Amino acid sequence: MKALLITGPVGVGKTTVAEAVGDRLAEAGVPHAVIDLDWLSACWPPPADDPFHFELQLRNLSAVARNYIEAGVHRIVLAGVVESREDRARYASVIGGRLTVCRLKANPPVIRERLARRHHGEADLRWHVERAAELEALFTSARVEDYVVPADQPVVEVAQDVISWWLTVERSPVS
Repeated sequence: MKALLITGPVGVGKTTVAEAVGDRLAEAGVPHAVIDLDWLSACWPPPADDPFHFELQLRNLSAVARNYIEAGVHRIVLAGVVESREDRARYASVIGGRLTVCRLKANPPVIRERLARRHHGEADLRWHVERAAELEALFTSARVEDYVVPADQPVVEVAQDVISWWLTVERSPVS
């Protein structure tokens, strides 16, 4: 099993790019699944010690990935936030195969514009813009990714860059 986790701050386009990568895989006849990790942890209320339901997300991912593999999937494309090398290792363990991580990066005004289209309340928008900046700083120090792809260009181009890098990383020896 080979998996790609597309990460980045909120508003960068993780899910949109993951879906476009899935479209390209389908065009190439590659059995695959695209999973938005947010949906695997979308319940309320979160426990006080796990505000983003990470533990629930991992349990759900384990079950969903196993079902997709049993259905004949060869590649899994994940969209979500991975905040640390430890979290990356836990995702890889749950997937049970090689996990490549691509971080999308966009300029703050682009992210703010995207978030403004999605979040209409001022407080909600402000929280997401602040979270995007917080995550960008975290990614810079945590270095969870194998490669970074600029996400300011059209989605089709971003998806092609993501796939090209993914294939390059897969051909390199596992370190």
